[in-house]
Amino acid sequence: MMISIIMSSYNAEKYIQTSIDSVTSQSYSNWELVIIDDGSQDQTREIIKEYKDPRIRFFYQENRGVSAARNLGLKHISGDYYCFLDADDFMPQKSLENRFKVYQNNPEAEFVDGAVHIYDRALQNKRSEWIPSHRGNPLDELISLSGKCFFGPTWMIKRNRDRVYQFHEGLTHGEDLLFYIELALHGGEYDFTDNVILHYRKGHPSAMQNLNGLEKGYRYIYRTLLNHDQISPEKAEIFKKKAKSIMLKSYLGRIKPYHALLSQIKKW
Repeated sequence: MMISIIMSSYNAEKYIQTSIDSVTSQSYSNWELVIIDDGSQDQTREIIKEYKDPRIRFFYQENRGVSAARNLGLKHISGDYYCFLDADDFMPQKSLENRFKVYQNNPEAEFVDGAVHIYDRALQNKRSEWIPSHRGNPLDELISLSGKCFFGPTWMIKRNRDRVYQFHEGLTHGEDLLFYIELALHGGEYDFTDNVILHYRKGHPSAMQNLNGLEKGYRYIYRTLLNHDQISPEKAEIFKKKAKSIMLKSYLGRIKPYHALLSQIKKW
């Protein structure tokens, strides 16, 4: 079975070689890497073009954001399964193999995840780790933001060739969460491997901008949930309550009491 890996990149010259090399060194060899450069203004494209592996395909678009880049990638994949890899993260050598083994052992699985090790930007110091803890349909866990089956774009997904997979474009935060929620609405079982499937870089100089983007993302997801016939208003309210709690704690953690208050009183 072929596994497609979709990588969106934007000004990733510092890290993208490490990310691509982590794919080419995978123990599972039947893969394709579809790289979408989202209008980079540095040497990202030149680095990508140095790779001559026929399993690597490259596309360029003017800057439209990560969701639009992933949507372009989704149009060009040919695999039986697919997953995502950000251009500043990298996969351990058995990342694909360990996730694919779960599918072999559990034919009912539609989505397969795994543990994540979280590092600083230089990948020198491990800060923490995330381990999934849910098996079964993930919809309620995603809506309640339980953290049991969602870290980020880490799922491997069994591809249904009759289905159109698409991200909501324009979101800077929360796009992967909403993508998973809408996948889970079709049903399907979530499973995971205990092995580490991703090394994730954490830390960005514009932390406050990230919080503002996260709040906007949560608000967009809430409004989208309200408009879904398959999601009850009660479940949408569960999401809003948890999202507001996360924003309150996040702003207070940055010593931004004014923003913390606004996140609670502004209309969602």
